[in-house]
Amino acid sequence: MSSTDYPQKRIAILGSTGSIGTQAINVIRRHPDRFAVEVLCAGSNAELLIEQAREFVPNAVAIADESSYDRVREALDPLMIKVYAGTKAITDLMDMTTIDLVLASIVGYAGLQPTLRAIENGHPIALANKETMVVAGGIVTEAASRHRVPILPVDSEHSAIFQCLVGEQGQWDAEKERLSSSVDKILLTASGGPFRGFSMQQLQQVTLQDALKHPNWSMGHKVTIDSATLMNKGLEVIEAHWLFGVPVDRIEVVVHPQSVVHSMVQFVDGSIKAQLGNPTMETPIQYAFSFPERMESHLPRLDFARYPALTFERPDTNTFRCLAIAYEAIRRGGNIPCAMNAANEVAVSRFMRGEISFLQIADLVERTVAQTPFIAKPSIQDLIDTNNSIQSAL
Repeated sequence: MSSTDYPQKRIAILGSTGSIGTQAINVIRRHPDRFAVEVLCAGSNAELLIEQAREFVPNAVAIADESSYDRVREALDPLMIKVYAGTKAITDLMDMTTIDLVLASIVGYAGLQPTLRAIENGHPIALANKETMVVAGGIVTEAASRHRVPILPVDSEHSAIFQCLVGEQGQWDAEKERLSSSVDKILLTASGGPFRGFSMQQLQQVTLQDALKHPNWSMGHKVTIDSATLMNKGLEVIEAHWLFGVPVDRIEVVVHPQSVVHSMVQFVDGSIKAQLGNPTMETPIQYAFSFPERMESHLPRLDFARYPALTFERPDTNTFRCLAIAYEAIRRGGNIPCAMNAANEVAVSRFMRGEISFLQIADLVERTVAQTPFIAKPSIQDLIDTNNSIQSAL
């Protein structure tokens, strides 16, 4: 099947002004024959949202910050673009029947409700919001199975795992909606963040500016800080567990400072497949948009001469406790991962405001998880209540 045989996909971008959203815009901009913007949703960056809407003229836009509604509406009124405001409006836009694919890239818990609504409406999901799976992985995967909606991973690590599994005979059990026993282990790579190798004493002195200096990736502030604490990798372990149906004890984190190997899959015969490439999110975004096709990209190719050595090491979970907290949270299950995520969102926000130190992020998360009443089989309302109670209490 040639590229001309594929119809143009109309894409709803949830989080269009963020790091993932703007890179997705770059992908669409390079392939206007293949992709069109149907919906743009943003948090509070009204200026960039207006700029994006003027360029792509989607059918609808929404901004979560309701105080920006008049400004956005007046700017886009000449283009006859429908403008909405508020978080409920973003979720309600997922009822549109003209959407072919939803890029779920709203940061944090806020991405859960619109993603679930999109699934209920049968829209394929390009998932870049790992918190959705952390908070409600069981509910999301069950809904996706019931509505026969594919979830295509966009996180570089999960895209890498997905790419390693494509074409593996018997790797997916359609009846059980889980990977078969041909997969022995997932090897989830981590850069180690800006503080790799730091001691606890050194971490006592780090600042917000230090935490935001990621050595390899350009990401939003929340994700970058999560990378510095290794909570981001903990969230990815939980996401991988739900996406690929692999027990958490068969998901191993490997620190790989060069960020060239994006993740690996080890099979029962001992063979390992890895996906490699330059550290850019545009590659996994494009792959999710075009799957099952691989489209040509004009991004720079990986130059192995620039990487004379690719190194791997075990993570230091004694110093970077957030990764260990995440493993324990998914082992306990129920509403505990949701509680952990809620506490982490608050902790990161407080760190960014200068209210707590870097090391106190893990302290706050661990203490909150320990105090959270356990619900073994939470409903979506239980998860909403768990999140809201922790957010308000902290």
